[in-house]
Amino acid sequence: MEALKTSSFSSFHLSINPTRQPKTQNKTMLNLPSSRSTKSSFSLKHSNEVKPKLLSSLSSSVSTEPITPLEQESNIYKQEEKFDWFSQWYPVMPVCDLDKRVPHAKKVMGLDIVLWWDRNESEWKVFDDSCPHRLAPLSEGRIDQWGRLQCVYHGWCFNGSGDCKFIPQAPPDGPPVHTFKKSCVSVYPSTLQNGIVWFWPKTDSQYKDILMKKKPPYIPELDDPSFTKSMGNREIPYGYEVLIENLMDPAHVPYAHYGIMNTPATKNRKKADREGGRPMEIGVQTLDINGYIAKQESGTSKFLAPCIFYFSPNFMANKSNGSVASTNSKKLAPEEPSSPVAQRKLLLIFLCVPVGPGRSRLIWAFPRNFGVWMDRIVPRWIFHVGQNLILDSDLYLLHIEEKKIMKVGPSNWQKACFVPTKSDALVVAFRKWLNKYCGGQVDWGTPFKGALPQTPPREQLLDRYWSHVVNCSSCRVAVKGLNVLEVVLQVLSIASIAILAATKQGVMSVAARASLVAMAVLSFIASRWLSHFIYKNFHFHDYNHALR
Repeated sequence: MEALKTSSFSSFHLSINPTRQPKTQNKTMLNLPSSRSTKSSFSLKHSNEVKPKLLSSLSSSVSTEPITPLEQESNIYKQEEKFDWFSQWYPVMPVCDLDKRVPHAKKVMGLDIVLWWDRNESEWKVFDDSCPHRLAPLSEGRIDQWGRLQCVYHGWCFNGSGDCKFIPQAPPDGPPVHTFKKSCVSVYPSTLQNGIVWFWPKTDSQYKDILMKKKPPYIPELDDPSFTKSMGNREIPYGYEVLIENLMDPAHVPYAHYGIMNTPATKNRKKADREGGRPMEIGVQTLDINGYIAKQESGTSKFLAPCIFYFSPNFMANKSNGSVASTNSKKLAPEEPSSPVAQRKLLLIFLCVPVGPGRSRLIWAFPRNFGVWMDRIVPRWIFHVGQNLILDSDLYLLHIEEKKIMKVGPSNWQKACFVPTKSDALVVAFRKWLNKYCGGQVDWGTPFKGALPQTPPREQLLDRYWSHVVNCSSCRVAVKGLNVLEVVLQVLSIASIAILAATKQGVMSVAARASLVAMAVLSFIASRWLSHFIYKNFHFHDYNHALR
């Protein structure tokens, strides 16, 4: 959520407290639609963006109450160009969390895919997760000694192009059935960019070279060696729409994440309640089929449809002379020898992946060009502990909220939700974009009857192990190491007691016996504490708002 934006820095006691910008008499306008393509003021590049058709000029103030209800807007926008959900690049996983030794099962846009490393071509490949023989999942297979993807049901093997190279059951002197077209696996176009594997959700041959025509959004800071590039990912038990609008909502941070995030106090403003919520000035400047840009007191944000939302906060960079350095420049200038402090820059990047109805995946990265040494020393899993707690603290709320939205219907969102303040401007803009270009919801390509997955028990809903740990290389290693340490402490405790019991009285001094007893007790207590730590941080950590 918006709280995640600052979570990686809470451990460092760094706070972003931007200078409040003065109000102007003219309200920021939300232009619908724009006849020109949207360009970010900071360095996110998107190739071959689709330009919307020129329509009659429509504009509304940044007030979150639209002039016309969304169901009436759908009639106004019916001539607009429709957003094609299956003609976009989608992030699958950060490459740092992928094991090259095994195939990985993933789902994106309702499609079951298998992600695997082709060592013959030194590339990550994305296949349809279905063997053409009997439709067994290839993700349950293995990579054989020749670097081919093998289906473990009957042993069929496939190369990086999807061609079947071996059918064990086919007689060597018989027809070459492995060369038949029906023996091949469907291959999705894929590429590695910014340390993330992306794929194009169409397997037709006409899209084989789609990368030459349209590329995924490029974020230079993620490839810049002067920036940190630590990433995280988690499977989310609610849908893409709720996930991305929650990340766009800064007003919920002091309440939904109370006790986790330290919200900077506003100067000359007295707290109205315990959490310190306050009015916010947020203005959406441009909205078209590609997304929108927004300005707020604390910085600039952009939604790049369909997956990317990122935020660039204003930052106090030069403390020696008190000047405020903007973080929205396109390229970070190298440090001048005469400059006391180099310009600090931070991006808070969220990639929201539509997995299926009621399911989504979040990939996050917070590249910055200061405090880089911290990421080199502190293990990544330590940051993930706090970031997962932030995700957990409003996860149940959002899971239930989505079900209520689905009951009234996504197109009736504006009717059901009362959003009278400017703090909801980004959320309202997203719902307008969704209604205007997408009919109010994700187009899954198949009929969706509106039935979401059933709500599981709370412990299962907030489970961290299967939603994050198994998909995170750092947390997997941490859990294994901590489990081993727990066993070592238990063995040490038992061994101390055994030595004490086996030693005859008088052979060992009183001090030595006391030391063994103390070691046994401390080892047992430490193992119990460690067991609780592992469960709480890598399996299940409930968050009770009433008792915070």
